Amino acid sequence: MLHLKAIKRITGLLLVLPVMFSQAALATTSANNEPEKTKKEVKAPADVQRVKADISKKTSKKSAKKRKRHAPYGAKYFPNYVLTTEEGKKVKFFDDLVKDKVVSINFIFTSCQNICPLETARLTEVYRQLGDRVGKDVFMYSITVDPERDSPEVLKAYKKKFNIGKGWTFLTGKKEEINDIRTKLGLYITDLDETLPDGQIDHNISLVMGNQKTGRWMKRSPYETSEVLTTMLGDWLHNWKNNHSENQLVSNNYKGAQGIQKFSDGAYLYKTRCLTCHTIGGGDGVGPDLQGVTAKRDEKWLKRWIAKPNEMIKEKDPIIMEMMPRYKNINMPNLRLNEGDVNKIIAYIKSIEKENNTAAKK
Repeated sequence: MLHLKAIKRITGLLLVLPVMFSQAALATTSANNEPEKTKKEVKAPADVQRVKADISKKTSKKSAKKRKRHAPYGAKYFPNYVLTTEEGKKVKFFDDLVKDKVVSINFIFTSCQNICPLETARLTEVYRQLGDRVGKDVFMYSITVDPERDSPEVLKAYKKKFNIGKGWTFLTGKKEEINDIRTKLGLYITDLDETLPDGQIDHNISLVMGNQKTGRWMKRSPYETSEVLTTMLGDWLHNWKNNHSENQLVSNNYKGAQGIQKFSDGAYLYKTRCLTCHTIGGGDGVGPDLQGVTAKRDEKWLKRWIAKPNEMIKEKDPIIMEMMPRYKNINMPNLRLNEGDVNKIIAYIKSIEKENNTAAKK
C-alpha cells in the first residue's frame, strides 16, 4: 500500500505535467512565430504578389456585389405598378417614385370624413417647412385608396384646396395594385370594413417615411407635430448629412433648449387634433380662428360640431353650410372624440381666449 505522502507527490506530479507540456507547446509556437525582424525576410516574386493583390481585389468586388444584391426593400421587394398622377402622367411606383429616394407616402381618399383631412393638413405644414427641397431631395406622395371616385381631376382639385404646389404628387391606380403597395409598406389591414355608410372606407393611420437606398422605413402618426415629422424626413432619413439651415427646425445648441413641457389633457388634445387647422387668436388657417367661438356659438351646438361634424354636414346645418365655402369646403374631420375629450378641448379654448382678452386690455 502506498504511503499517503507518496500519493500526494504522484498526484501533484500528474497535475504539474500538463502545465509543463502546455508551456512547452507555447514556447514552440512562439519560436515558430517570432517577430519578422528576427527572421530573414523572404520577399515573394512580383508575379505572386500581383496575383495575391488581384485575388484580394476580386474578393472585395464580389463582397460589394453581394451586399448590393441583398440591399433591403429594393426592386425585388417593391412592386413596379403603373400609377397616374393628378396631372394624368403615368409613373412606375418603384422606378419613378421610390428608387434611391427619401419619401413620405400616405394613403387617403378625397371624400374621407375622418382622419384624411387632418393628415393632409399636417403634411401641408411639413411641405411648407421643407420648402423647395420637396421634389429635389425629399419626395411626397399621397395615393388614393378610392380610385373609382378619385380620378386625376378630383385629386387635382383636392390638392388645390390645401394650396399644395409642385413636388408633392397625388396618385391613383388600380385598387388591387394600390392595396398591394399598402401591404408592402405595412399599411394594409385585411380585416378592415371597407363598406361603411356614406361611401366611407375604413383604413388605419397610413403614413410612412423612408429612405429606399438605406432601407430605413418608419410608420408615423398624423397626430405628431409637423416639426417632428419634418425633422425625421429632412434630417434623420438623410443620416443628418444635409445642412439646410433655411429650414432646420432642430438646433444643435443645447444651451437654449427648453425643458420638457407639460400639457393639460385639453392642451394636448387641441395641439394634436385641432392646431393644424385652427388658431385661437392667430387668424384663419385651413379652418376659422377660434377666438370668441365659445361666446358666439351655443355650447351644445359647439360640442356636437366637435364630436360629430360629418353628421351635421350631412344634415346641412345652416351655420355650417354658410361657413364651409369660405374654407374651400374642406370637411371638418370626425376624430372619434368622446364627451370627455370634447369638454377638455372646449375648456382649453376658453382658457386661451381668456388669456388673449387679458393681454389685449394691457
